[in-house]
Amino acid sequence: MCLHSEFKHSLLSLPLMATIQERLDQIRPQIPSNATLVVVSKYHAVDEIKEAYDAGVRDFGENRVQELVSKVDKLPEDIRWHLIGSLQRNKVKYIAPFITSIQSIESLALYDEVERRAAQHNRTIDCLVEVYVAQEETKSGVPYDEVEAFFAALLDRQAEGNAHIRLRGLMGMATHTDSEAEIRAEFAKLRGLFYRLKEGLMSQYPCFDTLSMGMSEDWSIALSEGSNMVRIGTAIMGPRAY
Repeated sequence: MCLHSEFKHSLLSLPLMATIQERLDQIRPQIPSNATLVVVSKYHAVDEIKEAYDAGVRDFGENRVQELVSKVDKLPEDIRWHLIGSLQRNKVKYIAPFITSIQSIESLALYDEVERRAAQHNRTIDCLVEVYVAQEETKSGVPYDEVEAFFAALLDRQAEGNAHIRLRGLMGMATHTDSEAEIRAEFAKLRGLFYRLKEGLMSQYPCFDTLSMGMSEDWSIALSEGSNMVRIGTAIMGPRAY
């Protein structure tokens, strides 16, 4: 089954609309009240982010540490910044003072570095484990079959007194394809894993409540498959500015 043609057409036409506000007005009513919209602002100028902020957006996602750091001091302090791209350990120190969440934990070494840097700043950082479910080598994350063992190792670390990371849930990306059936199956697979963890290993952690899946081309499918956080860039912010 192919991706809904009308939906794809509306996505393509959204960037041609006059304002970010108008694009938000079209998308927001389709997002349930229990789901969080993270507007992906990578490759967009500070003025564009301010426009989205003035339209009521408070959660913004960035992929690259250098770009994120260059923007933070130029924007309101109440923005909740989400690092959604791959994160190198040597760059954690630059975002630890302010980051709200890191959605790309994929190794114990990265987890340990986030814990260490968060402790230095006496902060608690929300973290999601990125899960590899797509059929693309360019995607990253903990392999699906290894996620439960990975969480067991994370909980061992938390039991040792690591108190500066709050394990909030899972993040994943579907394969970039026109096949709605394939996208839906990958999201359903991730949802199943999320609830196995929530009802099993993570049952004593009420803060484990976030399933982040869905981007500009597949967010509506993700929501229908149980996502409660979507990361939307082009469909709201329009074409990249640089």
